[in-house]
Amino acid sequence: MPLSEHEQQLLEQMEQALYAEDPKFASQMQGSGARAAARRRIAVGVVGGIVGLALVLVGVNTQIWAVGAVGFALMVAAVAYAVTPQRRKAKLGTVQDDGTVRRAASPKSPKQKTQRGGGFMDRMEQRWDRRHDEY
Repeated sequence: MPLSEHEQQLLEQMEQALYAEDPKFASQMQGSGARAAARRRIAVGVVGGIVGLALVLVGVNTQIWAVGAVGFALMVAAVAYAVTPQRRKAKLGTVQDDGTVRRAASPKSPKQKTQRGGGFMDRMEQRWDRRHDEY
């Protein structure tokens, strides 16, 4: 039986809260998609490092120092790209007393409330709670 939309949303919020609290543990628990992205970053870094090294050697052998400098810069950038982890935008929030996560409004787009006094998601959660309490 698949998870309901509300359960999927709660699971996503719990994952985001875990990532915000302990990023090292959360990165170890990431799925194969994250591993594939890490392998891609390393592969790009290795290829960039090899191309940079080749440019350095060409620059040294031909006495054109600009080519060597570009190659060195490419090597450094490629290695830095390979060893830095992929940035993941954490959606931060606060954990309420009942265990739900209330997301903080992003500075770019503040959370807009409707005239009824609550946001769409707040109303949906209240409806869910009422329906859940009836059964």
